Amino acid sequence: MNAINGIINAIKGIINAINGILKAINGIINAIKDIIDSINCIVNAINSIINSINGIVNAINAIAEAIYGIFKAKKDIKNAIHSIVNGLNNAIAEAIYGIVKCINGIFKAIQLHLWHCFNANYANTMAINGICMSFLMPFMVLLCHLGCHLWHF
Repeated sequence: MNAINGIINAIKGIINAINGILKAINGIINAIKDIIDSINCIVNAINSIINSINGIVNAINAIAEAIYGIFKAKKDIKNAIHSIVNGLNNAIAEAIYGIVKCINGIFKAIQLHLWHCFNANYANTMAINGICMSFLMPFMVLLCHLGCHLWHF
């Protein structure tokens, strides 16, 4: 009987040992699961850090593009102002050139008129001068003035 009890106790011991081994294996599996969960937490934390860095980089890029846009707009405004100023300068220069040409035409007409008046002999010159000064001079000036306007346009 003692031998049977010893065999039963030995079998119980073997079963308890197998049960202990299974519990140990289960503990190892749970430990491995905890390690995997910890690694997942670390990976998620690293992903969050990377996403945060990407967000910061995107924000810096947006700021850089905004600054570039400001400088580009400033350059475009500067170019537009230069175009306006150059256009005004050209228009003013053309107007002054036209006025000078008109005045030059008037002086040339007067010079030509006087040359014709004084190119005769003395008696004819006096007679022509009298006629020019009293009668023809206003018409000549008017004609020269109108001719200058017509020539300019």
